[in-house]
Amino acid sequence: MFIRHSVPFIYTVMNIFQTIKQETSAFKDKTAVIDGERSVSYEQLVSSAELLADSMKRAGVSPYDRVALLCKDSIEYIQASLAVLSLSAVMVPVAIEHTKDEIRGILKHIAVNYLVFEHGSYADSGSDSLDCPGFSQMGFRILNRGEQDPPDGEYYNMNPAFIRFSSGTTGASKGVVLSHEAILERTSAADKGLHITHEDTVLWVLSMSFHFVVTILLFLRRAATIVLCSSHFPESLIDGISRHKGTFIYASPFHYNALTHMESLSSESFKNVRLAVSTAMKLPEYVARGFHEKSGIELSEAYGIIEVGLPFINLSSDERKRGSVGRALPDYDLKIVDPDRDGAGSIHIKGKGVLDAYYSPWQNRQSILKDGWFDTGDLGRLDNEGYLTIVGRGKDVINFAGMKIFAQEVEEVINLFPEVRESCVYGEEHAIYGQLPMAMVVVNEGAGLSVDELRKYCYRMLAQYKVPKGFEVVDSIPRTASGKIRR
Repeated sequence: MFIRHSVPFIYTVMNIFQTIKQETSAFKDKTAVIDGERSVSYEQLVSSAELLADSMKRAGVSPYDRVALLCKDSIEYIQASLAVLSLSAVMVPVAIEHTKDEIRGILKHIAVNYLVFEHGSYADSGSDSLDCPGFSQMGFRILNRGEQDPPDGEYYNMNPAFIRFSSGTTGASKGVVLSHEAILERTSAADKGLHITHEDTVLWVLSMSFHFVVTILLFLRRAATIVLCSSHFPESLIDGISRHKGTFIYASPFHYNALTHMESLSSESFKNVRLAVSTAMKLPEYVARGFHEKSGIELSEAYGIIEVGLPFINLSSDERKRGSVGRALPDYDLKIVDPDRDGAGSIHIKGKGVLDAYYSPWQNRQSILKDGWFDTGDLGRLDNEGYLTIVGRGKDVINFAGMKIFAQEVEEVINLFPEVRESCVYGEEHAIYGQLPMAMVVVNEGAGLSVDELRKYCYRMLAQYKVPKGFEVVDSIPRTASGKIRR
């Protein structure tokens, strides 16, 4: 039996929820979040988060506990996240798109103590209901998973707030640990480029399970109004532009390309938009050009990294800078390591709000960073004005419509199929989706392979977006001289 650590109650130290509560105290009556025809004020959001936190506390949630959240994007998602953070427990987001096996894998790998989930998204057996008074239309339940393998002792010497399950730059499953201090630093650092204020109305279309810390928490800190537009797209985003008069759009190239071709929108429709940030995948030039012709707005391409934050945003209105992610924001430094003859090399970043650790296997910040520098695993080059252009992504990471797919994870699933000997998953460039996951498969000698059965198997074992869009049966997998898979 594992003995639970005795830990101090740490409300007296820095806490992102308490910071948001304090920073929005003058805007209690202002609308915080709009979700379809529902909306809540900052006072309602804060008080409802505290009431939900009380219910979680009665269920046993304590500081340092890892609490996974499984819930669709909604006002309630934000409410539950704030509730976890207010207790100085640690938020572990789980995408609603994950399969049951993937969810179980995350819960095990991060040694999650409690799972808070939307009724119907997970088996109710052994769980209890949570009191969700006020505006909530969602029946939250909580599952106590009992004692788990204890984390490294260093975990209790930091002020952990957030663990994002990720394969990191090496492809090995890790879990990025962020403290309350790191979150406050990186939100403040990002705001030196975004300049969010209480007068902003933010149009949000991305998945909160993948995009939350730098953005949603920053918007809340600045008392902006967040309009959730991910459901019923594109009508909801059109409504956000036209009816809610959005001033700030945070979306992927896929969304901007869709807006460009909406006949119901004209250049006049975008008159209130002061900034439109493109993130999650490479911004194709034709999307930037088309959106500019449609709206008169030059898209600002951003470069975000879960381990670092949002260190780059291209804020230039010069169309000649398209394709660049801009200059490093004030709180970050950049160096290009081992550049080739064209100046392209490995991107290393140093600055505020970098990760505190990888959870499993445990690695502290000092062992991850080299003299304070984080190796992103990406390749880039600088022009003579300091603008960074990304010329290559980490080889094992596929960026599909803003969702990161780790090739090794998909290969492990494919290789368990009885007729498969080995596989290679790679990204194929695509004008709309950024990259498509594709797979080469070597079949066991003498075996027959039904690609349709393999595809159905992958859909059972993986989130839909991770399933390769094409399978190719080959005689052998290409490898480097050292025997590594050549993707």
